[in-house]
Amino acid sequence: MERLGIRDIYTLVGDHLNEVLSVAGTRGVRITDFRHESGVVHAADAFGRIYRRPCISLVTGGPGHTNSLTGIATAWQAASPVITVSGAPSTALAGRQVFQVIDQVAMAAPVSKFTAQPASPGQIPFYLGRAYQEAVSGRMGPVHLTIPVDVFAGNAGAVLPMPAPSAPPAMAPSTSEVSRALELLRGAERPVVIGGSGLWWADAGDELEQFLRATSLPYYSVTMARGIPPDSFETAMGYADAALNKAALKAFPQADVVLVLGKRIDYRLALGSARLFSPEAKFIQVDIVLGELGITRNLELGICADVRAALAAFNAGLGSETWPARDEWFALQRSARDEWRAQLAAIASDRSAPIHPAAFFAELAQALPPGVLYSWDGGDFIHWGRATLPAQTPGGWLRLGPLATIGSALPNAIAMQMAYPDAPVAMITGDGSLGFYIAELDTLVRYGLPVVVIVGNDAGWGLERELQGDLCGSTYACELRATRYDLVMEGFGGTGENITQLDEVIPAVKRAFAARKPYLLNVNIRGARSPFTDWQISGKKK
Repeated sequence: MERLGIRDIYTLVGDHLNEVLSVAGTRGVRITDFRHESGVVHAADAFGRIYRRPCISLVTGGPGHTNSLTGIATAWQAASPVITVSGAPSTALAGRQVFQVIDQVAMAAPVSKFTAQPASPGQIPFYLGRAYQEAVSGRMGPVHLTIPVDVFAGNAGAVLPMPAPSAPPAMAPSTSEVSRALELLRGAERPVVIGGSGLWWADAGDELEQFLRATSLPYYSVTMARGIPPDSFETAMGYADAALNKAALKAFPQADVVLVLGKRIDYRLALGSARLFSPEAKFIQVDIVLGELGITRNLELGICADVRAALAAFNAGLGSETWPARDEWFALQRSARDEWRAQLAAIASDRSAPIHPAAFFAELAQALPPGVLYSWDGGDFIHWGRATLPAQTPGGWLRLGPLATIGSALPNAIAMQMAYPDAPVAMITGDGSLGFYIAELDTLVRYGLPVVVIVGNDAGWGLERELQGDLCGSTYACELRATRYDLVMEGFGGTGENITQLDEVIPAVKRAFAARKPYLLNVNIRGARSPFTDWQISGKKK
């Protein structure tokens, strides 16, 4: 670990880990312990997304390992570099009915880039170095090692050398690809640019801003690209999620050329289908993985390259050239965006109780401190917030990932606050989602992390309640109790407030961030179908 520059272990203690944790602690490794093994891996996943490099998640074997699998699968879908390590019973007892013995390597293999089990202590350096290289190469992702307790505790003897990690290749586009891409974009009447997580992984913010300034192309962002550049940037049009941004819903079907940077053409983009894009639109996709190019939508041009290298090549191809802005095309999108904001504001003008989620987020926007970072959960309440609040900080918009592992926003927020100790961090969740990892509120308190947890409490599974009610005509298994989660937080040693009226929101939010300690706001809201859920329902009805 020291040779690889890894200084963090996220863990939940167990008998298989005592020796390695003891040595790591005495060597100055920062050890952060959680209350659930899946939370351990979620936090390590968030660490990987924030730092663009792996730390180690370390859990015990048996049920500790099986608990961790949801976290590994989440990191797999998010293409996040995590080195997941699980302990295991001693190999000396192999082949007998041993406590907690299962095939952990085989279980992790379908959602890991690389899996292995060292047979001796001397093999650990080799397998750890190999795992690190696999985690950070190409499209990043989780890797897994199962290490039995006797291998952790044994003397190494002969040691297999650890392979030194190599710098990834530049993977730049060819001159002909750059020329063709610029030709298509220059000649388009209604072009759009869509940025995805690859922009964050490649650290391509500066290159993207230079490209957008030179070309004056309208730009939409999604996933880890939110905030790259900020939504306030001159050509930025906000979310690329058409369910949450009516500017995108207006522009995408009319676009004649679509440049997709570091983003799979996946469910978030309706698989490139006629539901969201014209069949005649010409797509240009830049992705680091060849197999992603054109798998859901035929491309006019597919470029297998690092997105930062691709943008640098585009900028070099442009030279000092500056394209004129397409005023009419921009005006259409700005008009749609302004109309959408007016619709949200009209909904938010309802000041009656229980609080409407749109009204809450309109108040929240007035009280948030500058530079706030977001850890977003899933659910109807959250989707109102994603539609309302702008993304202004690169790396400050942490979502669940394509597996949509609700609840993981809490361990994600823990990693985010540890990475940015001086920044304000808001975790935004629903009452259903909070329940999955609610014991991690204890982790917040034990480490004194000043995350402000905002819980939209409508006493139910709001999104499913809306879907069932509309599509099935009845609801089942959708109701919860109106639990006082502020009191739960106080029970763990943090601070909480209960909000029932809209005029309580701004002062409570300001108190919460000013306190600089773990704080939970239990916001009593009404169930209200979000724009995201409307989009889901309309798609299912079709």
